[in-house]
Order: sequence, then C-alpha cells, then structure tokens
Amino acid sequence: MSAGPLASGPGTAELPAADLAEPETGRREPIVARPAPWRAGSGPGSASGTAAAWRRWRIPLALIAFILIGATVIAILLPAPRPNAYLDPASTTQLGTRALADILAERGHQVVGTYTSSAALAAIRPGNTTVVITSPGLLTGPELTRLSLAQADLVVVEPDRPVLALLSPGITIAGSSGVTRPVPPGCQLGPATAAGNADMGGVTFAISRATPGAAGCYRAGGHPSLVRYAAAGKVVTILGTGLPLSNQYLADQGNAALAINLLSTSHRIVWLTAQPSPAAGTGPGRGTGSTPPLIPVAAVLVVLQLGVAVVLAALWRARRLGPLVPEQLPVVVRASETVEGHARLYQSRRARGRAAAAIREAMLARVQPALGLGQGAPQDAVTGAIASRSRLSPQEISMTIFGPPPASDAELVNLVRSLDQLEREVRSQ
Repeated sequence: MSAGPLASGPGTAELPAADLAEPETGRREPIVARPAPWRAGSGPGSASGTAAAWRRWRIPLALIAFILIGATVIAILLPAPRPNAYLDPASTTQLGTRALADILAERGHQVVGTYTSSAALAAIRPGNTTVVITSPGLLTGPELTRLSLAQADLVVVEPDRPVLALLSPGITIAGSSGVTRPVPPGCQLGPATAAGNADMGGVTFAISRATPGAAGCYRAGGHPSLVRYAAAGKVVTILGTGLPLSNQYLADQGNAALAINLLSTSHRIVWLTAQPSPAAGTGPGRGTGSTPPLIPVAAVLVVLQLGVAVVLAALWRARRLGPLVPEQLPVVVRASETVEGHARLYQSRRARGRAAAAIREAMLARVQPALGLGQGAPQDAVTGAIASRSRLSPQEISMTIFGPPPASDAELVNLVRSLDQLEREVRSQ
C-alpha cells in the first residue's frame, strides 16, 4: 500500500510508531513518459492538423458569429434615440412627462404623443382636442401657422418671440426669471386658484389690450408666467416654464394639480414634442432638449453581448475540476517515518509546549463529539463531562488537559500516556 506525504496536523506526534507502520510492499519503478512516435500527416501543415484545429474552434466561431448577427439585428430594429426628450410624455427621465401622461390616462383622457407637426394635425379631433406644444422654437413658421389654425385648444410651453408672433400676437415677452421658489397664483383663473402655489416662472409675458379677457397668473418680476385666454372658439394657454409638468417637479407644491386642471378641458390630448430639423435649425428656442448620447444604446447592447460571449467561452474552455487522478509514487514512505520525522523536529527545537498543545487539541477533538460537546465548549464543561466518565478527579483532569506545558521530555512522555489513558476511559463508557 503506497502512501503520500501526511499532513502535519495536530495530534500526529502522539500516535505510537508501531501502530502507524506499514509493511514494505516492494519498490515500484516510476512511470516515465515517453514521447509518442512520429506519425505521418501530423505536421503543422497537414490536412489532419487543419481538421483538428477546425473541430476545436468551430463552436467558438459559431457562437461569435451568432452573437454578432444578433447584435446587428438588434441595432437595426432598435429605434434611434430622439434628439429632444424635453417634456416628452414617453420619457421617464427627470425632464420627461411620463408621470403626467399616466395620471391623465387614469383620469380618462387620451394622450397621443407625436413628434412632428403633421402627425399632431392628423391626430386632432375638432371640438374635443387640446394640443400641447413643447419646444415650439424648433418648429418652422408654416408649421406653427397650421397649428394655430387647427380646431383645437393650444397649450404652448416656453415660447419665444417669433412663436408668440404667430400663435398669440397679443402676447409678448416681458422678460425672464429663474424658477427658484413657489409662486402664488395671484389671479382669478380657476385652474390656478384651485392648484395654489406652483413652481412657475421662467419666461414672463406682457398682455396687450388687444387680448380682452386674458388672465395672467404666477407673476415673477411683476409679469405673469402663465397666460390663458379664449379666441376664435379655442382656449390658448401659454406657460413660461415646463418644469411643473416634468417628472422631477410634478409632485412638488401644486404642480400636479395645476397641470391636470389646465389639460383637463378636453378628452383628447395631442402632445407634440418638437424635434430639431434642418428646416428649423437650432431656432431661438429654449434649447433644453437632450442631446443624443455619445454611445448609442445599440452599441452598449453589443458590448454587453460580447461580454457574455467572452464569459461563456471562458467557462467552456476553462479547466474542469474533476476527481483526483492517482499516481504511483516513485518512493514509498512509511507512515512511521513521517511521525518520527515530526517528532525529531519538535525535539530539535525543544518545542515541548507546542507539541503538548497539539496533542491536547487532537485528543479533545476526538473526545468532545463522544461527550456531546462542540469545539468551542468552555473548560469547565469539558472537565465535568470527562470526570463523569473517568476515575480521575476534575482537578487532575484539568491539569492533564489544560495544564502548563511540560518542562522536560520525560514529562511530555508522561503527558502523552495520561492523555491516552484518559481517552480510553472516556471511550469505553
């Protein structure tokens, strides 16, 4: 029987050498690996080598090709991100209006999101539609003119001077202010007074006498930032800022109530999120629309898929941890020689304390399960449990197991004998 090197764990030195000795079973010649004979056709340029390389790499290549094709299809089918998502009802970002669109839909309103003036005009149902125009500075003059002539109420957010000249000639820009604090309504307009304070401000307006019945609310710097009036059978609402409509500020103050009250006049709400176009250019608008990301979403998906492919290939080609492979040892070492070697090392270093501690720990590790004790049992519990099965007193047991290290080799030998005798008494009962 061949044996490999034994672990130098605690408790190995106290075992009698005669019990661990094994008979010699005879020497075995070590196995020497011999190079395989050269075979014809095994050269690097042979057809068999090419076939073997193809068999080895065909699965990884097929996997990489599948992932690249899938990423290409996803990149083609994935819609391109819109350059302007400011106050977009489909956007869940801080400056989107998805939360407001969901609230209006729950209250029975039909919110139709559009991104071109032609789509907004096609979605209008005369007599029961409100058109919300965000970023109107990105629209052309003819587009604004067609929207102003449509049979629908208008809500214009953050217009500039050219936009007001086309949509509301009686309203002009008086100035601008930041949205820094809640502003009281300061008017008799029902939707505003019901909502109370709101985060209004931004662009402020001046109302000319040519616009009778116009109500100006939420004054900043002495001028209103919300104007509503009726003309030509439609209601026109002009907002100096769109922040109260956004996801980020909708829950603050009376922003949600103000937005819902202003947009609840019609069952159908056509939401036009204007997009930049070569005809409109950059425009004189607010310019708060979000820019396209530097890294498209499709590219991120491709990188993620390639990362997954690399991980899968690494798992496929990694070394498998199977069962140990037994090998014939070139030299058979008797177990007694290993024990004697450890003993000589302890003796040469006069490590009687360390040897005694190892022997005591090994004895306790074997005895404690028989006593129903765990590895971390207190000293008193161990002493009492062993005393119940031994003829020795608790003081003698405590001195034997937990006493000071031996001062000489003779005391170490006596300690080993005492521990051996104590273990036999505990196990015999």
